[in-house]
Amino acid sequence: MKILVTVIMTSCMTATAAAQCIEFNAAPQQGGFVWGKVSPGSVVSVDGSELDVLADGTTFLGFGRDAGATVEISVSGPDGGERCSETIEITAREYRIQRVEGVPAKTVHPPKEQLQRIRREAALVRAARADRLARPDLLQGVLDGFIWPVEGPISGVYGSQRYYNGEPGRPHYGVDVAAPTGRIVHAPAAALVTLAQPDLFYSGGTIVLDHGYLLSSSFLHMSKVLVKVGDEVKAGDIIGEVGSTGRATGPHLDWRMNWRSERIDPQLLAPAMPKPTKSPYNAAPE
Repeated sequence: MKILVTVIMTSCMTATAAAQCIEFNAAPQQGGFVWGKVSPGSVVSVDGSELDVLADGTTFLGFGRDAGATVEISVSGPDGGERCSETIEITAREYRIQRVEGVPAKTVHPPKEQLQRIRREAALVRAARADRLARPDLLQGVLDGFIWPVEGPISGVYGSQRYYNGEPGRPHYGVDVAAPTGRIVHAPAAALVTLAQPDLFYSGGTIVLDHGYLLSSSFLHMSKVLVKVGDEVKAGDIIGEVGSTGRATGPHLDWRMNWRSERIDPQLLAPAMPKPTKSPYNAAPE
């Protein structure tokens, strides 16, 4: 992601406010995660919500699947005397929509006897993403670039959605990589393990990695979880093995990412997937 997009502030309170303009690493788009630099000590806000600014001036923000067309960004200088603001346009994306009819109700909705378990497990996952881990060293590993946790054909993409019997299912918020059960899964970047569960109802073997500042990666449907809560990992470290646990129809890794309350697209942060050298394994989103 070498393209630099210069953000020009259109409303400046002083002649020197242009020095606060942010140069993002990529164009903002739905599902995207971007970062840039301001003067150290600056205050940056988006739609009134203050962003993290690291000691070197690095700041970052993410956009959800259905982010609106624009956001308002403002930057105040370290002494509070410089201020500039701009309306930033967010590129919309088209998502894959599939309509499936004649699906039995029990397939679409979980059994009632499992609802308590589902709620309990959802709370575990939320808690694993809740703490603001102020670790610039971990986040720097993200900014330096991800690696793919596993290589293989991409069998499911971010933002896709199925309608069952005319009823919309939840959008798919990750990228699925088809691979055989047992294939090694690697950490895509430096992180702290905040969840390591072998068998959740929906996602089966599940790991959450905290990259710092409320940016996290989740890995679903794993056959083996090979790390524990509290472990620190770096890019390339082994964290588990591919599987088809939970509500999955075939062996694959579902990689998801969150920034604050937004679900972002991991594929936008990863390099191009190497071309497969073997026949693809069939796998579908859960």
